[in-house]
Amino acid sequence: MLVTAESCTGGWIAKAVTDVPGSSDWFDCGLAAYSYEAKQALLGVRPETLEKFGAVSRETVIEMVSGALSHSGATVAVAVTGIAGPGGGTPDKPVGTVWIAWKRRGGYPKAEVVRFDGDREAVRRQTVECALKGLGGLLDQ
Repeated sequence: MLVTAESCTGGWIAKAVTDVPGSSDWFDCGLAAYSYEAKQALLGVRPETLEKFGAVSRETVIEMVSGALSHSGATVAVAVTGIAGPGGGTPDKPVGTVWIAWKRRGGYPKAEVVRFDGDREAVRRQTVECALKGLGGLLDQ
């Protein structure tokens, strides 16, 4: 069973997987947690993590992917958090910066940062594609 925890994609990964006929056999739920408060309430992200590292960070996405598994019956999770734009970027975290994490229940999370080019739609689309590709790689292991 799969759970998704999404910020910048707002549920697009869950939509993409549920477009597949028969996904009810392997998709548990999708959690769209955009605000700090939602990340804390729905995924158990610690306020200290958000304060110290921000929403777009390795630390936050790892807590998101772990929290998604803790708050669901799924065995596999993917989480994304990023800056889709057009605003919100900084020199350290420019628009297009996205953290993605994958984890199996009982396993260790894998997280990576990517930087996508394009407008808001393009950044979000590329995030979904990368998240699903990484999920496929995890499931092939």
